[in-house]
Amino acid sequence: MSDTIEQPSARAARSVIRREPEPSALRAYGYGLALVVFVLDQIVKFWIIEEVELQGRGFIEMLPFFNLTWVENRGVSMGMLTADGDLGRWLLVALTAAITVGVAVWVWRERSRLDVTALGLVLGGAIGNIVDRIRFGYVVDFLHFFWGEWHFYVFNVADAAITVGVILLLLRAVLRSDKPAKAESE
Repeated sequence: MSDTIEQPSARAARSVIRREPEPSALRAYGYGLALVVFVLDQIVKFWIIEEVELQGRGFIEMLPFFNLTWVENRGVSMGMLTADGDLGRWLLVALTAAITVGVAVWVWRERSRLDVTALGLVLGGAIGNIVDRIRFGYVVDFLHFFWGEWHFYVFNVADAAITVGVILLLLRAVLRSDKPAKAESE
């Protein structure tokens, strides 16, 4: 009999230290976050359309730097790729739906909690905007920040979630500290 204690594998040790979540739990978290973003986006849009009736009012002054302003965004981010007419609208729906499916698959495969968080934000926001485009033919935008003569693009909750998600992905990519193993660098 040997009195030596068996050492855990390096991967098992890292898993214990970092407490890596199970893939199924990570997926549930990512898709759950996407669902929360989607529902929140749709509730706020419902409130803006049905209760505030912003479409008929045009805008509501709120603060010296913020208004609720009705914008029917027929393009993608910041009005790019404007889709005039039904063909353009449905091509834009198809393009954004294809990208959204890609993000959903990425969530399924991803193992980083931070990346899954970012992707969940992007996925939920993208679905919210796709639903608008299908229902109305445009995305409902209404959050309008400005300072003096400077005006930021009018956006919505879904856009904000997408932006935060993309920024998180970019920061993670730029700040990633993954270094090649010694054998790989020689």
